[in-house]
Amino acid sequence: MDSAQNKTSGTGDAADAFNAANAAFREGQWERALALYRSAIDSDGTLDTAALQCARCLVQLERWMPAREAFAATLRINPANYSAWLEAGHLCRRMGEEQQAMLSYQRAIDQAPQRYEAPLALARTLELAGNWDVAQRAYAHAVQAAAALSPSLAREVHRHMARYRLERGDAERAMQSLQEALILGKGPEGDAVDPEDQADIQIDIGECLIRLGAMEQGLLALTSASNAQRESTLARLAALSLRYNLWQEAIAVSRRNVELHPGSPWAHWNLAYLLNDCWHMEEAEAALRQAEAMAPMPGARALRASMASRRGDADTALALYQEMAREPGADPTLAASIAMTSLYSDKLSAADVAALHRRLFAPLGAGARSKASFVREPIAGRRIRLGLVSADFHHQHPVNLFMQPVLRELDRSRFELFVYFTGTSYDAQTRFARDRSEHWVEVSTLNCEQLAKRIDRDGVDVLLDLAGHTDAQRTLLYARRAAPVQATYLGYPGSTGLPNMDWIVGDAVVTPEGDEALFSERVVRLPGAVFCYAPEAHYPYPPYGPSHGQRPLTFGSFNNVPKLTEHTLRLWAQVLAAVPGSRLLLKAPSMGDASAVAAFGKRLEGLGVDLARVEFRGPIALTEMMAEYADVDIALDPVPYNGGTTTLQALWMGVPVITKRGSSFVSRMGASFMTAAGLPEWVADDDADYVRIAVQQASNRKALLTLKKGLRKRLQGRPAWDVVQHTRNLEAAIEQMCAESDQSSSLAAMSGNKTSV
Repeated sequence: MDSAQNKTSGTGDAADAFNAANAAFREGQWERALALYRSAIDSDGTLDTAALQCARCLVQLERWMPAREAFAATLRINPANYSAWLEAGHLCRRMGEEQQAMLSYQRAIDQAPQRYEAPLALARTLELAGNWDVAQRAYAHAVQAAAALSPSLAREVHRHMARYRLERGDAERAMQSLQEALILGKGPEGDAVDPEDQADIQIDIGECLIRLGAMEQGLLALTSASNAQRESTLARLAALSLRYNLWQEAIAVSRRNVELHPGSPWAHWNLAYLLNDCWHMEEAEAALRQAEAMAPMPGARALRASMASRRGDADTALALYQEMAREPGADPTLAASIAMTSLYSDKLSAADVAALHRRLFAPLGAGARSKASFVREPIAGRRIRLGLVSADFHHQHPVNLFMQPVLRELDRSRFELFVYFTGTSYDAQTRFARDRSEHWVEVSTLNCEQLAKRIDRDGVDVLLDLAGHTDAQRTLLYARRAAPVQATYLGYPGSTGLPNMDWIVGDAVVTPEGDEALFSERVVRLPGAVFCYAPEAHYPYPPYGPSHGQRPLTFGSFNNVPKLTEHTLRLWAQVLAAVPGSRLLLKAPSMGDASAVAAFGKRLEGLGVDLARVEFRGPIALTEMMAEYADVDIALDPVPYNGGTTTLQALWMGVPVITKRGSSFVSRMGASFMTAAGLPEWVADDDADYVRIAVQQASNRKALLTLKKGLRKRLQGRPAWDVVQHTRNLEAAIEQMCAESDQSSSLAAMSGNKTSV
């Protein structure tokens, strides 16, 4: 607060209420603090400090319009209140009102030109608007104001600007800011930057270099930062390393952090969280217990729920998430965790899962924008403006694997493409996607309201969700409606349950006619299969020969552990019992962890499986993993959550898949792929049929080997593996959505006209 500018005196009642409000504010009791600040204002209407604190409470409560009014009330009391102008600008920016934010920042500068915060915020907002020259002047003003106080503060201004620039994907300008920070790191006598600060800057530099494609140089910068001692610096380095798929390095840094700070509960917590992400479950549990022994860990139950899911115990995970969601002040993101976990449950029917999704997300539609409120030019005679929202154009993510060829083949004469990238992980695949996008917009730091306004300014006609309820989801964006037509595709294997999600893209198998009640969206069906696997990387086809027909028959699964439910393991145990001499190869990230191997070994033994017939393999690089399919004769699909990418990869590498047709999108994916491949005889109707097919296909090794030798060529001759045709089909589906939306809008308008007459 600005004591020189703000009035803090008042009557005794006002002072008492104000002091009590400050105590509540410090404890995060926003509602109580708000009521007390208002009481202070009632006693003394000149207390601009109390009015400002009211605004701050409302910001914390995310009541943005009342907060905006509270800032205005503060400024009516004291028009020279620097903090009120500055924070009003921040709020306007969060609300997507950039012009109003810039005006507020300029008024703050007018009140205190010697302060650096407002010109820095103005520079950031001006760059977002593409006003480069004025932004550079504001940036220089901020640096000059900070430098007048200390060189280290000026260096921090450059670092803040670097991070703002990275937020919008401008790594080149971010690097310029970091270079300026390094120059300012020299004092008047040439004193070196503090080693810990230097390490922090090296992390920033490493991220910039990686985003610019200079991976080796970026890794060198991150390696130099690993010598840091500061806990926060090492935690940040570990998180960044994991984001760029350097999980071994991330674990090493986190373990070093614990060694340097053994008394810090947060060092142990960060290690536990990281180990869980890397599927080291036993060590993660031990690190979590150490953290909890030192201090309460508010996120412990959520982490344990994640651990349960990763161990294949979806029902325990689901119970934990639901228990937390029922508590007052529960984290709203728990709804996505509940929805996603429900797809793995053996105990919920398809109707149960659909009803759960609707119940979880129905409240998000409150205050949604109407379709009629969007102003768009008629589509006839122009390109459809198509927006994609995703965080997953990176590494080996399935969305990236399936969407890259679609981005490549999209007909730009019919579609103007906007990609709203909500992610923070970058690699060569991210750059490929960016190069293939007509408009690439970095939006990872934009909230849903800001993003909705940006999408509307871009005039998007159809907004395609590629995440559903997976990580980095933006469910509120769609529930409140951000485009005239909204559809979900690829990223989530089922209905989202979201209000105002108009369409789901499926096919005749995963979304069959007659099952519309399972979807809160309307269904548009693609010919063939809903997903098209046409990898751009070359994976050499295994040279299947006589030795493959003579070795012990090997069943296999490369699916992640959460899919290996009790039902799935019991079914596979029956397969092994029915095919004497056969073996089972289980490969998953978790299987690199000895405790996971022991746990699954124990579960299989409990089902009567001789572990001498089972092999466990952990994670390796994608190319090497694809080559390992040569060790599998027949793949086994899990239930109820079928393999998606793993099934298509198995087929691509010559491994047919036994699957069971379930009753939901997620449990019919295998049936969709095998039907599209022209292999419906590999699709079972029930568990007994699943085992029968395994016995039948395993009994004729000669026919199996013949199928394996020609399976990729077979697929390449099928329409579902033709990515050009698949893209044309997806384009036609999008055009259908637009046409039916226009028709329904016209009917609504006609109905409205009749009513008004």
